[in-house]
Amino acid sequence: MVRRNLNDLLAFVTVAREGSFTRAAAALGVTQSALSQTIRALEERLQIRLLTRTTRSVSPTSAGERLMQAIGNRFDEIEAELDALTELRDKPAGTVRITCGDYVLHSVLLPKLAPVLREYPDIRLEFDVNYGFRDIVADRFNAGVRLGKTIDKDMIAVPIGPPMRLAVVASPDYFKAHGKPKVPQDLMMHQCINQRMQSSGGLYVWDFERRGQQMNVRVDGQLIFNTTQPQVDAALAGLGITLLPEDELTPYLEDSRLLRVLEDWCPKFEGYHLYYPSRRQPSPAFSLIVQALRITNPRSTMR
Repeated sequence: MVRRNLNDLLAFVTVAREGSFTRAAAALGVTQSALSQTIRALEERLQIRLLTRTTRSVSPTSAGERLMQAIGNRFDEIEAELDALTELRDKPAGTVRITCGDYVLHSVLLPKLAPVLREYPDIRLEFDVNYGFRDIVADRFNAGVRLGKTIDKDMIAVPIGPPMRLAVVASPDYFKAHGKPKVPQDLMMHQCINQRMQSSGGLYVWDFERRGQQMNVRVDGQLIFNTTQPQVDAALAGLGITLLPEDELTPYLEDSRLLRVLEDWCPKFEGYHLYYPSRRQPSPAFSLIVQALRITNPRSTMR
């Protein structure tokens, strides 16, 4: 009886978190019809509806929200303790889930973590490439990667990359046809390549600073993307000016396919950080990941 109750409750928590019977069934390794029957039996046993179902989504009722708050974190705690038991093994094991952007994934995470994977074959890494500000606790990630200044204060933030700078760039043909901006306000007279922010849904506001003077510019243009590589491609094609981390633009700047402007308005700032909840007990596998990614003295090159 207890085992059946736990399985039913785990099924409910998974459906509520995924917001979809299809995704929850895939996560649990069961059929969608079997999962639906499990939830229906749980609701009948409790004599209360836990989920509201529509043709497009599934969401908890008020009773379902109350149940989620009561038991959701308990399952996370059990999973964390099971992961911690790997301390008793000869080698750490388990799955570590990280949400991040694609550039930091291939430029920082994979190069640094490849030796860990080779040395510890029982460790698995799952990456979620996403530019939005994911709730890593609610979405059950072990960690996320963001720029240091955007991380909530209640998270542990570990520097994994050096300080960064943004670069304002366009192709030589674009600047030949339209001229170069001298100050950030001039960008409002240019075709600029915008980025849609996945979390807020708004467009990214270009921010600048020089000698303590800060300036925000809302640019306009014909193109809007939600990831960075298409912005590079559009700039190379002469379709406008883009603002991106200079590391992503280095090869194009070195061979002059892109030219940089307003460099004195783009100071260095804190780079990428791995962040995770302070109250969660890290597993041995996760501790190895943090150790492999951490850099020392990240501020030493901020000048």
